[in-house]
Amino acid sequence: MTVRNESTVLQNGIKMPWLGLGVWRVKEGSEVVDAVKAAIAAGYRSIDTAAVYGNEDGVGKGIAESGVARDELFITSKVWNADQGYDSTLKAFDATMSKLGLDVLDLYLIHWPVKGKYKETWRALETLYKEGRVRAIGVSNFHVHHLEDLLDGAEVAPMVDQVEFHPLLSQVELRTFVKQHNIQLEAWSPLMQGNLDLPLLTELSGKYGKTAAQIVLRWDLQHEVVTIPKSITPARIAENADIFDFALSAEDMEKLDGLNQNKRFGPDPDNFNF
Repeated sequence: MTVRNESTVLQNGIKMPWLGLGVWRVKEGSEVVDAVKAAIAAGYRSIDTAAVYGNEDGVGKGIAESGVARDELFITSKVWNADQGYDSTLKAFDATMSKLGLDVLDLYLIHWPVKGKYKETWRALETLYKEGRVRAIGVSNFHVHHLEDLLDGAEVAPMVDQVEFHPLLSQVELRTFVKQHNIQLEAWSPLMQGNLDLPLLTELSGKYGKTAAQIVLRWDLQHEVVTIPKSITPARIAENADIFDFALSAEDMEKLDGLNQNKRFGPDPDNFNF
Protein backbone atom coordinates (compact mmCIF):
# COMPACT_ATOMS: atom_id res chain seq x y z
CA MET A 1 0.00 0.00 0.00
CA THR A 2 2.95 2.33 0.43
CA VAL A 3 2.92 3.28 -3.26
CA ARG A 4 -0.32 5.10 -2.65
CA ASN A 5 1.42 7.40 -0.22
CA GLU A 6 3.78 8.90 -2.77
CA SER A 7 4.05 12.60 -2.04
CA THR A 8 4.98 15.89 -3.56
CA VAL A 9 7.03 18.31 -1.46
CA LEU A 10 5.54 21.78 -1.00
CA GLN A 11 7.72 24.90 -1.15
CA ASN A 12 8.15 24.89 2.66
CA GLY A 13 9.33 21.25 2.71
CA ILE A 14 6.01 19.73 3.88
CA LYS A 15 5.06 16.48 2.13
CA MET A 16 1.61 16.31 0.56
CA PRO A 17 0.26 13.02 -0.86
CA TRP A 18 -0.38 12.99 -4.62
CA LEU A 19 -3.72 11.30 -4.01
CA GLY A 20 -6.45 12.17 -1.53
CA LEU A 21 -10.14 11.62 -0.91
CA GLY A 22 -12.45 14.53 -1.67
CA VAL A 23 -15.69 14.70 0.36
CA TRP A 24 -17.67 17.42 -1.44
CA ARG A 25 -21.38 16.49 -1.34
CA VAL A 26 -20.70 13.55 0.97
CA LYS A 27 -23.40 13.59 3.66
CA GLU A 28 -22.55 14.35 7.28
CA GLY A 29 -22.91 11.34 9.56
CA SER A 30 -22.23 7.70 8.73
CA GLU A 31 -21.80 8.35 4.97
CA VAL A 32 -18.75 10.57 5.41
CA VAL A 33 -17.40 8.66 8.43
CA ASP A 34 -17.49 5.41 6.45
CA ALA A 35 -15.97 6.98 3.31
CA VAL A 36 -13.05 8.41 5.29
CA LYS A 37 -12.44 5.10 7.06
CA ALA A 38 -12.67 3.15 3.76
CA ALA A 39 -10.17 5.51 2.13
CA ILE A 40 -7.69 5.30 4.98
CA ALA A 41 -8.06 1.49 5.04
CA ALA A 42 -7.35 1.47 1.29
CA GLY A 43 -4.08 3.34 1.83
CA TYR A 44 -5.13 6.96 1.36
CA ARG A 45 -3.39 9.34 3.72
CA SER A 46 -4.97 12.63 2.56
CA ILE A 47 -8.56 13.83 3.15
CA ASP A 48 -9.92 17.09 1.72
CA THR A 49 -12.96 18.80 3.26
CA ALA A 50 -14.26 22.38 3.69
CA ALA A 51 -16.41 24.30 6.16
CA VAL A 52 -19.18 24.71 3.58
CA TYR A 53 -19.39 20.95 2.95
CA GLY A 54 -20.99 20.62 6.39
CA ASN A 55 -19.19 17.34 7.10
CA GLU A 56 -16.10 18.31 9.10
CA ASP A 57 -17.50 16.57 12.22
CA GLY A 58 -17.83 13.29 10.31
CA VAL A 59 -14.37 13.66 8.76
CA GLY A 60 -12.94 14.15 12.26
CA LYS A 61 -14.80 11.08 13.51
CA GLY A 62 -13.58 8.98 10.56
CA ILE A 63 -9.99 10.06 11.25
CA ALA A 64 -10.33 9.26 14.96
CA GLU A 65 -11.81 5.81 14.23
CA SER A 66 -9.37 4.94 11.43
CA GLY A 67 -6.72 3.53 13.74
CA VAL A 68 -4.00 5.39 11.80
CA ALA A 69 -1.71 7.79 13.67
CA ARG A 70 -2.53 11.47 13.17
CA ASP A 71 0.97 12.32 11.96
CA GLU A 72 0.57 9.89 9.05
CA LEU A 73 -2.43 11.81 7.71
CA PHE A 74 -2.70 15.01 5.67
CA ILE A 75 -5.95 16.88 6.36
CA THR A 76 -7.17 19.88 4.35
CA SER A 77 -10.06 22.26 5.01
CA LYS A 78 -11.14 25.64 3.61
CA VAL A 79 -12.55 28.93 4.87
CA TRP A 80 -15.93 29.74 3.31
CA ASN A 81 -16.75 33.00 1.51
CA ALA A 82 -19.11 34.33 4.21
CA ASP A 83 -16.31 34.02 6.80
CA GLN A 84 -13.65 35.85 4.81
CA GLY A 85 -11.85 38.80 6.40
CA TYR A 86 -9.13 38.75 9.08
CA ASP A 87 -10.94 38.19 12.40
CA SER A 88 -13.78 36.16 10.91
CA THR A 89 -11.29 33.79 9.25
CA LEU A 90 -9.51 33.18 12.56
CA LYS A 91 -12.90 32.39 14.15
CA ALA A 92 -13.86 30.12 11.26
CA PHE A 93 -10.57 28.25 11.64
CA ASP A 94 -11.29 27.64 15.35
CA ALA A 95 -14.73 26.26 14.45
CA THR A 96 -13.21 23.97 11.79
CA MET A 97 -10.59 22.64 14.21
CA SER A 98 -13.19 22.02 16.89
CA LYS A 99 -15.33 20.01 14.43
CA LEU A 100 -12.38 18.04 13.08
CA GLY A 101 -11.09 17.41 16.61
CA LEU A 102 -7.54 18.32 15.58
CA ASP A 103 -4.84 20.50 17.13
CA VAL A 104 -2.98 21.22 13.90
CA LEU A 105 -4.31 21.28 10.31
CA ASP A 106 -2.05 20.21 7.45
CA LEU A 107 -3.45 22.58 4.82
CA TYR A 108 -5.90 25.49 5.06
CA LEU A 109 -7.21 27.09 1.88
CA ILE A 110 -9.19 30.20 0.92
CA HIS A 111 -12.15 28.53 -0.81
CA TRP A 112 -12.92 31.24 -3.41
CA PRO A 113 -11.28 34.58 -4.30
CA VAL A 114 -13.90 36.90 -2.78
CA LYS A 115 -13.10 40.31 -4.24
CA GLY A 116 -11.95 42.89 -1.71
CA LYS A 117 -11.66 40.25 1.02
CA TYR A 118 -9.19 37.55 0.04
CA LYS A 119 -6.07 39.60 0.90
CA GLU A 120 -7.28 40.16 4.48
CA THR A 121 -8.23 36.49 4.63
CA TRP A 122 -4.73 35.61 3.48
CA ARG A 123 -3.28 37.71 6.30
CA ALA A 124 -5.23 35.54 8.74
CA LEU A 125 -3.86 32.37 7.11
CA GLU A 126 -0.34 33.80 7.42
CA THR A 127 -0.98 34.35 11.15
CA LEU A 128 -2.21 30.78 11.62
CA TYR A 129 0.81 29.51 9.71
CA LYS A 130 3.30 31.56 11.74
CA GLU A 131 1.64 30.36 14.95
CA GLY A 132 2.13 26.74 13.84
CA ARG A 133 -1.60 25.96 13.85
CA VAL A 134 -1.47 24.95 10.20
CA ARG A 135 1.47 23.33 8.42
CA ALA A 136 0.77 24.77 4.96
CA ILE A 137 -1.54 27.44 3.52
CA GLY A 138 -2.96 27.96 0.07
CA VAL A 139 -5.90 28.95 -2.07
CA SER A 140 -8.64 27.37 -4.13
CA ASN A 141 -10.19 28.54 -7.40
CA PHE A 142 -7.62 31.31 -7.94
CA HIS A 143 -6.89 32.33 -11.53
CA VAL A 144 -3.47 33.71 -12.49
CA HIS A 145 -4.62 37.32 -11.93
CA HIS A 146 -5.85 36.46 -8.40
CA LEU A 147 -2.51 34.81 -7.59
CA GLU A 148 -0.57 37.80 -8.93
CA ASP A 149 -2.65 40.12 -6.77
CA LEU A 150 -2.23 37.93 -3.69
CA LEU A 151 1.53 37.55 -4.16
CA ASP A 152 1.81 41.33 -4.27
CA GLY A 153 2.17 42.13 -0.58
CA ALA A 154 1.98 38.57 0.79
CA GLU A 155 4.55 37.66 3.45
CA VAL A 156 4.08 33.95 2.79
CA ALA A 157 3.42 32.70 -0.74
CA PRO A 158 0.54 30.25 -1.23
CA MET A 159 1.80 26.68 -1.33
CA VAL A 160 -1.20 25.13 -3.12
CA ASP A 161 -3.89 26.23 -5.59
CA GLN A 162 -6.80 23.78 -5.77
CA VAL A 163 -8.84 24.27 -8.95
CA GLU A 164 -11.16 22.44 -11.30
CA PHE A 165 -8.82 20.43 -13.53
CA HIS A 166 -9.45 17.54 -15.91
CA PRO A 167 -8.84 16.69 -19.61
CA LEU A 168 -11.62 19.06 -20.76
CA LEU A 169 -10.17 21.90 -18.63
CA SER A 170 -6.42 21.50 -18.61
CA GLN A 171 -5.57 24.98 -17.21
CA VAL A 172 -2.43 25.42 -19.35
CA GLU A 173 -1.75 29.08 -18.45
CA LEU A 174 -2.33 28.47 -14.74
CA ARG A 175 -0.10 25.37 -14.75
CA THR A 176 2.74 27.38 -16.27
CA PHE A 177 2.31 30.17 -13.70
CA VAL A 178 2.19 27.93 -10.62
CA LYS A 179 5.24 26.00 -11.78
CA GLN A 180 7.19 29.26 -12.10
CA HIS A 181 6.13 30.24 -8.58
CA ASN A 182 6.56 26.83 -6.94
CA ILE A 183 2.85 26.57 -6.09
CA GLN A 184 1.46 23.02 -6.13
CA LEU A 185 -1.62 22.59 -8.33
CA GLU A 186 -4.40 20.35 -7.02
CA ALA A 187 -7.44 19.09 -8.96
CA TRP A 188 -11.00 19.15 -7.75
CA SER A 189 -13.66 17.33 -9.80
CA PRO A 190 -10.84 15.46 -11.58
CA LEU A 191 -13.37 12.92 -12.87
CA MET A 192 -15.51 15.62 -14.55
CA GLN A 193 -18.39 14.83 -12.19
CA GLY A 194 -18.76 11.44 -13.84
CA ASN A 195 -18.70 12.64 -17.46
CA LEU A 196 -16.13 10.03 -18.51
CA ASP A 197 -17.91 8.69 -21.58
CA LEU A 198 -15.32 9.91 -24.10
CA PRO A 199 -14.11 7.71 -27.00
CA LEU A 200 -10.44 8.40 -26.20
CA LEU A 201 -10.90 7.32 -22.57
CA THR A 202 -12.62 4.12 -23.74
CA GLU A 203 -9.74 3.44 -26.13
CA LEU A 204 -7.01 4.06 -23.52
CA SER A 205 -8.95 2.07 -20.95
CA GLY A 206 -8.71 -0.96 -23.25
CA LYS A 207 -5.06 -0.32 -24.06
CA TYR A 208 -3.86 -0.06 -20.44
CA GLY A 209 -6.38 -2.40 -18.80
CA LYS A 210 -7.50 0.42 -16.50
CA THR A 211 -10.82 2.19 -15.96
CA ALA A 212 -11.52 5.57 -17.59
CA ALA A 213 -11.28 7.11 -14.09
CA GLN A 214 -7.85 5.57 -13.50
CA ILE A 215 -6.64 6.89 -16.88
CA VAL A 216 -7.71 10.44 -15.97
CA LEU A 217 -6.23 10.27 -12.45
CA ARG A 218 -2.95 8.96 -13.88
CA TRP A 219 -2.97 11.87 -16.37
CA ASP A 220 -3.25 14.23 -13.37
CA LEU A 221 -0.24 12.66 -11.68
CA GLN A 222 1.90 12.78 -14.81
CA HIS A 223 1.12 16.49 -15.05
CA GLU A 224 2.33 16.75 -11.43
CA VAL A 225 -1.14 17.73 -10.21
CA VAL A 226 -2.38 16.44 -6.84
CA THR A 227 -5.75 14.76 -7.27
CA ILE A 228 -8.67 14.23 -4.85
CA PRO A 229 -11.40 12.08 -6.46
CA LYS A 230 -14.62 11.77 -4.49
CA SER A 231 -16.42 8.48 -3.89
CA ILE A 232 -18.42 6.89 -1.08
CA THR A 233 -18.15 3.33 -2.45
CA PRO A 234 -15.28 1.37 -0.81
CA ALA A 235 -14.54 -0.60 -4.02
CA ARG A 236 -14.43 2.60 -6.09
CA ILE A 237 -12.31 4.37 -3.48
CA ALA A 238 -9.76 1.53 -3.64
CA GLU A 239 -9.95 1.42 -7.46
CA ASN A 240 -9.26 5.17 -7.73
CA ALA A 241 -6.05 4.62 -5.76
CA ASP A 242 -4.79 1.90 -8.09
CA ILE A 243 -2.93 4.34 -10.36
CA PHE A 244 0.69 3.96 -9.29
CA ASP A 245 1.52 0.77 -11.19
CA PHE A 246 1.36 2.06 -14.78
CA ALA A 247 2.34 5.09 -16.85
CA LEU A 248 0.70 6.71 -19.86
CA SER A 249 2.98 7.13 -22.87
CA ALA A 250 4.00 10.66 -23.95
CA GLU A 251 1.87 10.17 -27.05
CA ASP A 252 -1.22 9.24 -25.03
CA MET A 253 -0.64 12.16 -22.64
CA GLU A 254 -0.62 14.43 -25.69
CA LYS A 255 -3.86 12.90 -26.99
CA LEU A 256 -5.51 13.51 -23.61
CA ASP A 257 -4.18 17.09 -23.57
CA GLY A 258 -5.87 17.50 -26.95
CA LEU A 259 -9.30 16.99 -25.34
CA ASN A 260 -9.12 20.43 -23.70
CA GLN A 261 -12.13 22.68 -24.41
CA ASN A 262 -11.72 25.00 -21.39
CA LYS A 263 -15.00 23.43 -20.27
CA ARG A 264 -16.09 23.83 -16.65
CA PHE A 265 -18.53 21.61 -14.77
CA GLY A 266 -18.29 23.96 -11.78
CA PRO A 267 -18.46 27.77 -11.57
CA ASP A 268 -15.87 30.11 -13.07
CA PRO A 269 -14.07 31.97 -10.25
CA ASP A 270 -14.46 35.22 -12.22
CA ASN A 271 -18.24 34.81 -12.42
CA PHE A 272 -19.07 33.16 -9.13
CA ASN A 273 -22.00 34.42 -7.11
CA PHE A 274 -20.21 35.23 -3.86
